[in-house]
Amino acid sequence: MLSEIVDIMSNCRHCVVLTGAGISAESGVPTFRGQDGLWGKFRAEELATMEAFVANPTLVWEWYNWRRELMGKVEPNPGHYAITQLEKLFDRFTLVTQNVDGLHRLAGSERILELHGSIYRNKCASCNQPFADDLHIDPDSIPSCASCGGRIRPDVVWFGEMLDPEIIRTAFEESERCDIFLSIGTSALVHPAASLPAMAKRRGATLVEINLEQTPLSHVVDYFVGEKSGEFMPRLVEQLQGREASK
Repeated sequence: MLSEIVDIMSNCRHCVVLTGAGISAESGVPTFRGQDGLWGKFRAEELATMEAFVANPTLVWEWYNWRRELMGKVEPNPGHYAITQLEKLFDRFTLVTQNVDGLHRLAGSERILELHGSIYRNKCASCNQPFADDLHIDPDSIPSCASCGGRIRPDVVWFGEMLDPEIIRTAFEESERCDIFLSIGTSALVHPAASLPAMAKRRGATLVEINLEQTPLSHVVDYFVGEKSGEFMPRLVEQLQGREASK
C-alpha cells in the first residue's frame, strides 16, 4: 500500500493535510474524547464556553493555565516533523489542524490553518483584539483590553462559537483544488472539518486516511492506513524524498 500511495503522491502538485487529536496524542497530549480524555474529567460546559467564562473567568483561566503547562511539557513527534518535510515536496501545500497545542508550528510547519485557534494566544473577549501571547494570565487578576475594557481570554474556539470565516473559507478552497488529501489522526466527527476530506475526494483528489481506528470517513477513502502517524508518515516522506532526488 505504501508504494501505491508514493506512486500517486509523486505525481501530485497540490497537497492538503488535515490533522486531529490523534497526532497530538502520540506526543502525550490528552485528547478530549475517549475514556482518558480531558472531557472525562471536566464538564465542557463549565470550562469551554463564553457562558462559562462570563460566569467564572477565574475557573476557566485556572484550567487553561493548567493545560498550557501540561502542553508545554510535550514535544512534536515524528509525525509532526514528517509533515513539515512533506510541505517542502509540493508546489502547493496546506496543513489544516483542529489542534490548538502549537506542535505543528514547533515542528517547523509554516502553511498552517488553525481551525480552532491556539491555546498559547490571547485575545479580548469583547472585541477580539489580539493580546500579548507571552503574558502569563493571573486567574485572580485577569487583564483588560486597552481598547474596550473587555476581559482577556484564550484565543481558542469554544463550544457554540463560529470558526474564523476566513480560515474555514481558505480550508475549503484548498481542499476543493488539491489532488492529494491526507486525513491524519482525526475522528472525522467534528464539522465543518470533517467535511473537508470527503469534499476533496468528490472533486477528484486521492484520499488517504491515517488513523489507528476506522472512522465514518473510512468507507469512502482510497487508502486506509491503520497505523500511528509517527510510524507511517516518516516512511512515506522518506520514499517521496527518494523519488524527488531521483528525478
